[in-house]
Amino acid sequence: MASFEQVGDGRTTSVYQDAVRLLLLIDAAAESLPDPPPAEAPVDAVAVLHSQVLLQKLDFWLRNPDYLADELISRFERDGNAEDLELARDILESDEPEVRSYQMLRFLFGAYEPLDEALSVLRTPGLVIRRKQGSAGKVRQHDYYLTASGRTVARAVVDTAPALSYYVERSALVADLAAGRRGSALRDIQYLQPEYADAALGTRIAGIADRARHRLEEALASAGSEGPQ
Repeated sequence: MASFEQVGDGRTTSVYQDAVRLLLLIDAAAESLPDPPPAEAPVDAVAVLHSQVLLQKLDFWLRNPDYLADELISRFERDGNAEDLELARDILESDEPEVRSYQMLRFLFGAYEPLDEALSVLRTPGLVIRRKQGSAGKVRQHDYYLTASGRTVARAVVDTAPALSYYVERSALVADLAAGRRGSALRDIQYLQPEYADAALGTRIAGIADRARHRLEEALASAGSEGPQ
């Protein structure tokens, strides 16, 4: 599979790069299926990620390290876990927001990018299987099933392409930050950012690196003033 290139504002990756990123994200965030699996699960499926909304919102954080770091600061302020602040610091005190970010479109329900081509790359060899809930012409939800072969490929990808370890680590961080919440809950969180909420429909959502870095400075100063716990 193609290696990832560094991309900036307004640039996009290839369909194969998108496919790898989505496979790693689904592997990290999908819920393991029970044993025995439900009747609707495809043969060989081992985990499922429910809803396109959730996948899109997870992908937004993965594609936008500045927004990811800002949410880590929010979690630090809420829960007091110093590791979150250090993770945000690692992101924002590097050039990661500049060289690892590529923006998503603002759509009716928040950040959005077409997924069909990338998912077709995963469906053809049976790595991910998409199932639709609802009736013809009225789909209520897309479910993304990770197969055993998909998990094997996702877990072995760093062996064949070590540069992808970044996306493996960030996918795990995004999944942890989501904490099992529904896509609509993540969308509501992301809408709190004015750059996200105020973006015109069909335009790319602007980055927040400068504002996030200023917020990091304030959080570090506040944490330092409190002294050791």
